Amino acid sequence: MSNYLLVIIIFCYLAVLFYIAFIAEKNAKSKWVNNPYIYTLSLAVYCSAWTYYGSIGTAANSGVDFLPIYLGPAIAVPLWIILLRKIIRISKQHKISSIADFISLRYGNNRFLGALITVLCITATVPYISLQLKAVADTFAIMTNEPHPIGLGMFDDSTFYIALILAIFATFFGTQATDASEKHKGIVTTVAFESLLKLTFFLIIGVYVTYYLFDGTEDIYNKISAEANFDSLNKLPTLESGFNWFFMLMLSFTAIFLLPRQFQISVLENSREKHLKKAIWMFPLYLLLFNIFVIFIAWAGKLTFGENANAEYYTLLLPLNSGHTFLALLVFLGGFSAVISMVVVSTLALSKMISNNLIIPYGFLDKFIKAKPEENALYIKNIRRISIFTVIILAYFFYNNFSIELSLYSIGLISFVIVAQLAPSFFIGLFWNRGSSLGSILGIILGFAISTYTLILPFTIEAFTGGSEFTDLGLFGIAALKPYALFGIDFLSPPAHAFFWSLSANILCYLTISVAFKGHYRERNYAEMFVDSKNYSSLQDNALVWKGEAYVADIKNVLTKFLGEARTQRALLLFFKKYHIPSDTQMADARLINFSEKLLTGSIGGASAKILIAGVVKEQEISLTEVLKILEESKETISSNKALQEKSIELTDLTGKLKEANEELIVKDKQKDEFLDTVAHELKTPITGIRAASELLMDENDDMPPEIRQTFLKNIVSDSDRLSRLINNILDFEKLSTGRQQLNLKKHNIQKTLKKAIGNIQHIAAKKEIKIVNLNSFNFELPYDEDRILQVLTNLLSNSLKFCEPEKGVITLDYKLGNNCIEVYVKDNGKGIPDEDINYIFDKFYQSKNQNTIKPQGSGLGLAISKQIIEKHNGRIWLEKGVKVGSTFGFKLPFN
Repeated sequence: MSNYLLVIIIFCYLAVLFYIAFIAEKNAKSKWVNNPYIYTLSLAVYCSAWTYYGSIGTAANSGVDFLPIYLGPAIAVPLWIILLRKIIRISKQHKISSIADFISLRYGNNRFLGALITVLCITATVPYISLQLKAVADTFAIMTNEPHPIGLGMFDDSTFYIALILAIFATFFGTQATDASEKHKGIVTTVAFESLLKLTFFLIIGVYVTYYLFDGTEDIYNKISAEANFDSLNKLPTLESGFNWFFMLMLSFTAIFLLPRQFQISVLENSREKHLKKAIWMFPLYLLLFNIFVIFIAWAGKLTFGENANAEYYTLLLPLNSGHTFLALLVFLGGFSAVISMVVVSTLALSKMISNNLIIPYGFLDKFIKAKPEENALYIKNIRRISIFTVIILAYFFYNNFSIELSLYSIGLISFVIVAQLAPSFFIGLFWNRGSSLGSILGIILGFAISTYTLILPFTIEAFTGGSEFTDLGLFGIAALKPYALFGIDFLSPPAHAFFWSLSANILCYLTISVAFKGHYRERNYAEMFVDSKNYSSLQDNALVWKGEAYVADIKNVLTKFLGEARTQRALLLFFKKYHIPSDTQMADARLINFSEKLLTGSIGGASAKILIAGVVKEQEISLTEVLKILEESKETISSNKALQEKSIELTDLTGKLKEANEELIVKDKQKDEFLDTVAHELKTPITGIRAASELLMDENDDMPPEIRQTFLKNIVSDSDRLSRLINNILDFEKLSTGRQQLNLKKHNIQKTLKKAIGNIQHIAAKKEIKIVNLNSFNFELPYDEDRILQVLTNLLSNSLKFCEPEKGVITLDYKLGNNCIEVYVKDNGKGIPDEDINYIFDKFYQSKNQNTIKPQGSGLGLAISKQIIEKHNGRIWLEKGVKVGSTFGFKLPFN
């Protein structure tokens, strides 16, 4: 492919990404931008060029050793619902803008610790970015069929210009606001789009290689198994290599939390905690899909090229070898997408860390204090923009001098080992309140020094000198100090070896120093807040144990320098309203100082915020005894307030319940009167009919025609039946209510019972031309009193008949098997039940007023009796809510 054509395609693709990011920023509040799928796909920034190309190189040379890098995150993801949720809440409350801010806040906003973490993250990330640049340069050379450009000047290398374009993208969409804790919807949406794209293209090449170039996975396996070195590619880990797997799992486990780009996406760009529920299964699924074809592509490349090609780029070489340039172009764009995502998010994260933890706290604070708000905002943006370009230049320098000779896999693992030095301070600090800043600082320094000696120094010396004496012989020729076999441990891979020794020393130092030396009261205070996640919401407002003198006016002046007059005024107004403090208050308390630090943290970082606020207040040193006393008083106050609040809530609830009970008694009394009126009316009506018909029949006049006499006799029988039913209902309800009614439990076929119930009222339905449908024809037996269940079904069907319109009504019966029970449903398309009736429909004196327009029919006992019968069976009956047409009644009967 032509150089110029490929460059044009790259620029067109970048233009599409710019457009997507622009649209996303413009519609930042849209549900298309703020949803769990965008969030989950953006987490796939973890899958960089290393994943796209490096994994295949590892699989081709070492078999399944590429898997631990993806199994570690898969193991970590289920913990997100607990661990990551806690981290997200703390970060949102304190406007955290980076992992350096998060860890330094845990240890009392320690300025040096924040700077140390920033330097460590730069050291870890710059080689990782260079890895991406190496991938772009290599794949560009493969696509254009030109040799890799070695020794070119910076301005003659196309890779440099691609890096600059990525820096411009990150600068444009990542430095719009001074508050670094704000969301970057444009970048996140673009990353999600690229994640979808790179997965799709990778699956396409996987299917192409496996099922087009070869006849499926079995064909590839049969052919590779005939190769001489197949055992080394197919064997499962031995005991020694199992240690490598374990340490690689732990390494990737820490990386998914601690890599600056992962913290940026998973924590800082999270807009809703509930998105984690989708992420905990979608992200592992994404990783699974990404690795399905890795081993088969690696084996296919081995079979096709042998040892004559770079295994990391089989995904490009295989389609190009078969003349499918377009397919190779898709793979190139997928890999380029992986590069863009990683570089943009990483440089964005590092720029905030450099700004907030290095440049501002160690050089620009005095300048900010003297400048105007508008100037400060511009200074902060420019510092971050320059930081982004500086990181890119450093990464390009590393790529040009080191990474050309190294594999993508080795560079990636170096970065993982370096960033893993944050693990003890990060993870242990979340659950152990004794951890101190001194222990954290010394642990990180010691761990970084060991990882440098055992991993970074050997390849650096080899890159510059070309010799391996240091690696083979050790420092000063001492065998025990061999960097890859420290103290005789020689069975681990270099990354696993470095990870084991550095993290062991780091943890030991952190724990020992933290136990031996007590932290500053401010550290212990924030530690309590981080560790006590259950009471976090109450602790965070009063997290600062403070004693001294401070004026609201002085604090307001500092805030105005960075937030502007309007924003500061609005923030303070909300603060005074929240705590019911008079707006003309002159003296500031601990809450305002804590609140002010959090406001500034997003713009200049926690360490700088602490310094600036400390500069306008007169703080007095607090002894440990005083700290404990203040904390105890604070806890007692919180406990007392909580107890009073609970009592107040209880009284309010009790008052509400009494009011509801009183209203319910009034309603019940009224319903009871209506019920008695109805019963009296119902009793009187058939009695009157029977008496009238009987008097006529007793008349001595024998001239009455036989047909009229027969009609009177039928009326007497009908009224007698009606009277009997009413009396039976009242007696049934009284027996069920008092528990005197015993059930005759036997196994019955529910299908036969439904048919009997339909048969009982079929003649009434036929007269009204209402259709009754039995949906379920499945036979199922369970124990119940058939007569009583028939009574329930007849009541429900009769109710439906009353509500359905003649000639148009349809009643359906259905049932399904639930959890150890059967659920029966009676549904109609009638007038339905009014919302105000739903909560009372099963009450013994209640009748729905939606039966007709004149007078409710029946005694109002049918559904109450049905409820008693079902509950007697240890079941439950209900009316479905939210049904738009008609009504749906259901009841459950247990299997035993």
